[in-house]
Amino acid sequence: MSSDTEKHHALLSALRAAQGKGDGSFEQAVTDAFAHVFEHLSRLNNHVSLGGPDGEDRHLKPGESPTLR
Repeated sequence: MSSDTEKHHALLSALRAAQGKGDGSFEQAVTDAFAHVFEHLSRLNNHVSLGGPDGEDRHLKPGESPTLR
């Protein structure tokens, strides 16, 4: 099993275990899960967009559709 899949299972387990507790553990589990989602989104954005940190669009490659960016 990949490390990322293991991380996903751990995050889901933490969310399930923390449900209904009033000790702040659910909020922490949600925060951890969202942090991981944002890591994924950042990696995806870096993979598909070469525009730079300011978010400008990169130039299309020859034959590339703008809808696939």
